[in-house]
Amino acid sequence: MTKILFVCHGNICRSPMAEFVMKDLVRRAGREDEIFVASAACRRDEIGSDTYLGTREKLDEMGIPYQRRRAVQITKADYENYDFIVAMDMENMRDLDRLSGGDPQKKIRRLMEFAGESRDVADPWYTGDFDTTYMDVLKGCKALLNSLPRS
Repeated sequence: MTKILFVCHGNICRSPMAEFVMKDLVRRAGREDEIFVASAACRRDEIGSDTYLGTREKLDEMGIPYQRRRAVQITKADYENYDFIVAMDMENMRDLDRLSGGDPQKKIRRLMEFAGESRDVADPWYTGDFDTTYMDVLKGCKALLNSLPRS
């Protein structure tokens, strides 16, 4: 089974959006028994918080199912347990590089890299623009799913 962990600053906006979008794409592709998806935070700011209201509203608007959850922080064990650790921005990449000791297993990438773009997914906590974040997340998740071989 391929295991994917999406990571952002607080695990309340971008990474849970990516988690639920990817789970929906995986379900629609009939690949739930091949791919496991979760999300986590790099920082402790929001540990224990549910997905941010703006993210839930965007997921509702797009018909993407989600459930109540609590933000968690990525651990060193997560680095070992996941095949892909997908960051939303360069700040996350720096945090993950420190956590992993330089990414020796080459598991860490920014989401938009899967779509052939070298840029961050903007944080709607600051921008208030959940539409653009959703479009980036969808584009990146589709590209990531398409890059995974079928088992």
